[in-house]
Amino acid sequence: MIELLQSHPQEVDAFVVMEQESSTLAHIIPYTKEAHLEAMSHEHIIYLSVYAEQKLAGFMILAIDQKNSVEFRRIVIANKGAGVGQKVIALMETYCIENLKRTHVWLDVFEKNTRGIHIYTKLGYSQFDEAMHAGSKLILMEKSLA
Repeated sequence: MIELLQSHPQEVDAFVVMEQESSTLAHIIPYTKEAHLEAMSHEHIIYLSVYAEQKLAGFMILAIDQKNSVEFRRIVIANKGAGVGQKVIALMETYCIENLKRTHVWLDVFEKNTRGIHIYTKLGYSQFDEAMHAGSKLILMEKSLA
């Protein structure tokens, strides 16, 4: 069983370790423990922990931005390839509708993260723009939950 629960500061050390895994590090800009704790203190930033079979399996970061919009900032799953991430994204979308009363989700993904782009497209996200970050191209994607 996969659950999405409110994160706790005690989990941050595990988040930092998960971000440092080579298969994750290639696709994100990792945070320090202090950066995670600082982000967690902001009212508009939501950390959700992913539990699979009652064990911490990953986390995600959401940011409430515009009136009906949520920025899907990060998803990190420790054991990739088992479909956990796709299930978690579906749970996150339900969370956005039911708990945040938001009907629009957007994200950015590095162009080189073809696996991520494939998964987001498969789940109904579509590209709406491009941007650059530190010399790397970002693909901006969105999905209406209405």
